[in-house]
Amino acid sequence: QVQLVESGGGLVQPGGSLKLSCVASGTIFGINEMGWYRQAPGKEREMVASISAGGSTNYTASVKGRFTISQDNDKKVVNLEMNNLKPEDTAVYYCHAARTIVIVTTTKRYDYWGQGTQVTVSS
Repeated sequence: QVQLVESGGGLVQPGGSLKLSCVASGTIFGINEMGWYRQAPGKEREMVASISAGGSTNYTASVKGRFTISQDNDKKVVNLEMNNLKPEDTAVYYCHAARTIVIVTTTKRYDYWGQGTQVTVSS
């Protein structure tokens, strides 16, 4: 099992910055992707940013140029630096980790989630 613990959420004014961190523990061997999702009230959960074990990053269009995802060398911590925050960034942010295993022709994917941390952008 993998445990993910987020920190760093809070209340910030529009244009401000926050940094989210996620610490992974447990059986982290084989985790090949980590990232952040968010869910606003009344909306579906959406991917915000992801980073592969090799360091490739992916962002949803609305945060490109404002958010930066990074991970430490031993890949136990993934961070999300959020700049120029907007009210529409308000949501619960969830840390996500995935382990994809390929055995011959069978692919299995295991997803793990943190409990979530609230980010509120308001004046």
